[in-house]
Amino acid sequence: MRIAIDARELAGRPTGVGRYLMEILNAWEALAGAHTHEFVLCAPEPVPLPATLRASLATKPGHGTLWEQFTLPRLVSSSQADVLFAPGYTGPLGGSVPMVVAVHDVSFAAHPEWFSPREGMRRRWLTTLSARKAARVVTISQFSKQEIVRHLGIQESHVEVIYCGATPMRASADPLADRGEARILFVGSLFNRRHIPELIAGFERVASRHPSAHLDLVGDNRTRPYIDVEGLIARSPAADRIHARSYVGEDDLAALYQRARAFVFLSSYEGFAMTPLEALGAGVPIVLLATDVAREIYGPAATYVDQAEPGLIADALERALFDGAERARTLAAAPAQLERYSWRECAQRTLQVLLAHGRST
Repeated sequence: MRIAIDARELAGRPTGVGRYLMEILNAWEALAGAHTHEFVLCAPEPVPLPATLRASLATKPGHGTLWEQFTLPRLVSSSQADVLFAPGYTGPLGGSVPMVVAVHDVSFAAHPEWFSPREGMRRRWLTTLSARKAARVVTISQFSKQEIVRHLGIQESHVEVIYCGATPMRASADPLADRGEARILFVGSLFNRRHIPELIAGFERVASRHPSAHLDLVGDNRTRPYIDVEGLIARSPAADRIHARSYVGEDDLAALYQRARAFVFLSSYEGFAMTPLEALGAGVPIVLLATDVAREIYGPAATYVDQAEPGLIADALERALFDGAERARTLAAAPAQLERYSWRECAQRTLQVLLAHGRST
């Protein structure tokens, strides 16, 4: 079978959807069954091709929704593909090639206040119509499936849950050993729902009591309404111990996980959240907001915060950093949670869905 893929998120510096697709492609390279099929990566510009798959590139310049709706269908048709995999929420509403679309969450429908009116409307409209047109919708948690059914009106039988995998990071030889500085790490785009101001305020309390404490923030500022995170840091009494970067490469990211003593991700709405899983795999205790999806994915392998309130955040961070029993408890629970998530299994099941819904050749 010939499988076309909307691969535009692989261009530049992949985050989110780009990393999801990259991990699936990497896992397909290790699957014997994937090598009997052809893959066509469609994008507005050249993107990396898998080294060992039978893969080709189909490119034509363009941008955004116009490229997706008008150029992508032509690329898919000209490639004579039997199915299209759209890994980033939406796909072309025209064309005769069956489509499988991945909808990771529906924050734009559940919380429209987080988006501009125009952007929110665009996302709701396109995602709903893409999901209805698709031969199958895949998503990454039971929570997201329930949200897709509730907010987009898609039938449960039309949505398949395929968990993401755990991306290996170089773990410490002894995850309970003292890593020197009490470094706290956050990795992810800076959205309002991830409570960065409250995290900074909570960290200030920790920093006032522990001179070794540092906070590393990694992610683009995509807040709306806009939050001046750099200004918050500059005005913070702990400014010299808060380090913010918009992006780091894979080697630098692995080094940050190695140095971290705790990882924090205080999101009130996610479809899955991959970076806390990376932290667990690197032997780093994690602090999460106590949401339904966080408990579904991470179970007992986390220290939970009931509300994004600085005092509660500070208490949870101190437990994850310095409470030996709490650190041992969460890390002892980590292996069982990590075993649930495999990029190989994610890729295998995704391929099965594509093959089941592609047209016969």
